[in-house]
Amino acid sequence: MTVDWVCKHHSELGKEQLYAILRLRSQVFVVEQNCVYQDIDGQDMEGDTCHLMGWDGDQLVAYLRLLDPLLNGNDVVIGRVLIAPEARGQGLGHALLGEALEKAQKYWPDVPIFLSAQAHLQGYYARYGFVVVGEQYLEDDIPHIGMRRA
Repeated sequence: MTVDWVCKHHSELGKEQLYAILRLRSQVFVVEQNCVYQDIDGQDMEGDTCHLMGWDGDQLVAYLRLLDPLLNGNDVVIGRVLIAPEARGQGLGHALLGEALEKAQKYWPDVPIFLSAQAHLQGYYARYGFVVVGEQYLEDDIPHIGMRRA
């Protein structure tokens, strides 16, 4: 699999890209993880929010969003992190996170990065310098924990 990484400000997204993003997010978070929630939360198009996409040809196989720190307590917030089911097990998660950290540094140099991790992934994110902040909590019946990278 050859993945092309594309990071776009929300104002630069084409309708096909936006559709692919929302379709994959719904497939993974709503259908696969059985979380009935409002995925389209108004943050996708705010401030300087950017969307990081991994494409294998015309298929979106990896995605996350980088929320504008000016709207999020002065932290870049990584969210909606996912790998398409058919692309898992090939190291794309590591590539996606590496790209995200690089883009966050490029767009918002030296700004702390926050994410809400599924609790079982604490060790994964710790390898990238994230440390636990706060207490574990349930989000859509899935244990989560806040993590920050300074």
